[in-house]
Amino acid sequence: MRMNSRLFLLLLLLGASSTFGADLLKPDIVVDDDGIADFNTIQAAVQSIPSTNRERIIILVKDGTYREKIRVDASFITLRGESRKGTRIEFSQVKEDFVAHSDGFGWAVINLNRANDFVLENLTVENTARDMSAHAFAISGTGDRTITLDCHLLSRGGDTVALGHGDPSHSYHARCNFSGSVDFVCPCGWCYARDCSFYAHRKTAAIWHHGALDPKMKFAMRNCRFDGATGFVLGRHHVDAQFYFLDCTFSSKMKNHPIHRVICPLEGGPPTEAGARRNADLDKQNIWGERSYFHNCDRDGRDFSWFVDNLSSALGSPTPNQITAAWAFDGEWDPEDDDGPTIEHLRTTEGRIALRFSEPVTVKGKPRLKMCPSGSAEYVAGSGGDTLVFQPPPDSSNVCSVDLNGGAIIACKASATSRMANLSIPRGEENTGESFRYPHPGLF
Repeated sequence: MRMNSRLFLLLLLLGASSTFGADLLKPDIVVDDDGIADFNTIQAAVQSIPSTNRERIIILVKDGTYREKIRVDASFITLRGESRKGTRIEFSQVKEDFVAHSDGFGWAVINLNRANDFVLENLTVENTARDMSAHAFAISGTGDRTITLDCHLLSRGGDTVALGHGDPSHSYHARCNFSGSVDFVCPCGWCYARDCSFYAHRKTAAIWHHGALDPKMKFAMRNCRFDGATGFVLGRHHVDAQFYFLDCTFSSKMKNHPIHRVICPLEGGPPTEAGARRNADLDKQNIWGERSYFHNCDRDGRDFSWFVDNLSSALGSPTPNQITAAWAFDGEWDPEDDDGPTIEHLRTTEGRIALRFSEPVTVKGKPRLKMCPSGSAEYVAGSGGDTLVFQPPPDSSNVCSVDLNGGAIIACKASATSRMANLSIPRGEENTGESFRYPHPGLF
């Protein structure tokens, strides 16, 4: 029996349980607006991280309501709530007011300022502005490889989640709930969403995509649910776009109106002179035709002919199993890959030992190298780069293994899970005496 759409949304919005595992890494910074912590505001915690940061920094936000706007300038930040329902970031801001009276933070509740590899986990962000005809962003900005996991991202206005505008990006969403009015999830570039819900407060288009800069740009959604006001429309675009829907369900309130390009005027009829110029300009940015593809999608009640299975008509005729996050991002990024960085080389020089990893890593705690037959090499530096340096004791011999010593070595790049490094030592390379590239100038 299919669940009532209103009940479905209510259960998702009120559910406080998280899919996180019990082995989360200890946070680097704790925020609590009503208790002993490193900071009492999220913005103060974020500002404490230099914009040149290269390490994965985890900020835990304790339960509470944080009425503030946030601007993120540093990359590699994880902003994690204590609980999805209990940790709330809210602020009333419409774009039009911000443009008239800029405060330097941005027009969203969370503003990404060229902040790459940002991860938002297990909390609620709501733009509390009540004007449904205005732009009211929950999260917006620039930066590549943005992830949202187990979040409520809410607004009653347009463009609730707007990532990559002005600087196309890759964004990934899992188990999130989105709400808003027109175009309230509107990525520019590449986007993949799975197990998410979308709720449209008005009879307008729920989603939007900008994919005009590269024919491979796409917005793919798997196992997502769409609901809203009676007569809401699934999606639209202004410039070239590409949509994929797999195993998605649509409520009976969705209008029988396929995803479409916006043509002026919206209500039909002959355009004004300005509207004709706008249409002519958009003609130049719509050269690949309508590209909306569906597989195994279902509407409560009667299905519509425009979302019949048609993956075979997409470029390359992908099968449903091929459409993964890695596929959506054209192999450039796989946020669902849980394989960690590996040690590629071990070198010694100038009395120190260097482990070079397959990608940049972050060090938590004080790991060390166990030496054979005895002794340990202490960690010196390198976190945020691909090479970690250790200081061995005098007259030490070969490296036996890596001892995390209660800490961790993880990947810096944003992922849906914390990717722990594979610490297997490549044999046959120990203590060769070959030179290596120092991870930071002046390290020795």
